[in-house]
Amino acid sequence: MEDELIAVIPCSSLAVDSVLRFSTAGALWGFCSAPYDARKRGLTGFSQASFVAKSVGKFGFQCGLVAGVFATTRCGLQRYRKQNDQINTLIAGAVAGAAVAARTRSWTNVVGVACLVSAFSVAAEISRTN
Repeated sequence: MEDELIAVIPCSSLAVDSVLRFSTAGALWGFCSAPYDARKRGLTGFSQASFVAKSVGKFGFQCGLVAGVFATTRCGLQRYRKQNDQINTLIAGAVAGAAVAARTRSWTNVVGVACLVSAFSVAAEISRTN
């Protein structure tokens, strides 16, 4: 049933849904963790509020970026290969991980994060389907 729905829903809709969900989750994470980090840095008042706002935006953007890249790549591969298997998830996880780590400009970091995100994506996919 789920495979039939995914075949009908456009990739752009799946990507937007993923971005909205994960951006919200990232923003909530930033909203929860940033006050602690601000106090640890000794910030108070306006500087603390500014730090929290920037953290909320940063975490929300990063989580949304990963989700959007992952969802778009996975859906595109599924449509291109005409198969719904773990290979799509493996490749999409590697691309999403590499996209996030690319700003470090270190090939070691890019490969490491790509492998890590790819492995976690496949593990989540396997546990979800069983």
